[in-house]
Amino acid sequence: MLPDSVLLTDRSGPVPLYFQIATGIEQAIRSGDLPAGARLENEIALSERLGLSRPTIRRAIQELVDKGLIVRRRGIGTQVVHGSVTRQVELTSLWEDLERTGQHPTTTLLRREVIEADQRMVDALGVELGSPVLHLRRLRGADGVPVSILENYLPEDFTDLTEEQLRQHGLYQLLRMRGVTMRVARQRIGARRATPAESKLLEIDRNGPLLTMDRTAYDASGKAAEFGHHCYRPDLYSFEITLVGH
Repeated sequence: MLPDSVLLTDRSGPVPLYFQIATGIEQAIRSGDLPAGARLENEIALSERLGLSRPTIRRAIQELVDKGLIVRRRGIGTQVVHGSVTRQVELTSLWEDLERTGQHPTTTLLRREVIEADQRMVDALGVELGSPVLHLRRLRGADGVPVSILENYLPEDFTDLTEEQLRQHGLYQLLRMRGVTMRVARQRIGARRATPAESKLLEIDRNGPLLTMDRTAYDASGKAAEFGHHCYRPDLYSFEITLVGH
């Protein structure tokens, strides 16, 4: 429950009530009074406690959701998170990005299977048609909150990666353990609507927006080491690019 001091409002002043509430909660989150994982009261409880309308409370909560400070989770309610992850567009993994921002990454392995390479894998990885390829699909979380669905394809050299390894480590960490050094990648960033299955996994509104990234990464010898299609919750994740003029 939020401390009473967070929710004091000046009803006669010029500052909108929703903004006062959102600011008070934000200060409590940033100061640590409301730690990551803390749950907030629902809109009905807060509106009754404060004697304010539900639309006012809803707008205050939405302000914090838009800032990436809290998330709404189906079956759980409204919960504090560390904040959104801003990813420099560089050759790192999501696991490393989360650790760098002080968050605890988790992995739910949705699929691990060895398949035969189709034409798309031939074009992306430079493997032979029909050769063994490791297909992975994972749900990546940060402090228990789902952030991304990661789908990756790796050539035959890596088909022996185990489920336990994939749950305990990031993919690029595992490749480095095998002596692979990533040197360059070709990457495309986009956006689309979530499928019903993705909406459920990421705990977002049905058909909500997603950020997407397609990447083929190459090792020091110029050989493709992995191809991935990833989708991210835009309220918890963003890409940052530095542009230099000439």
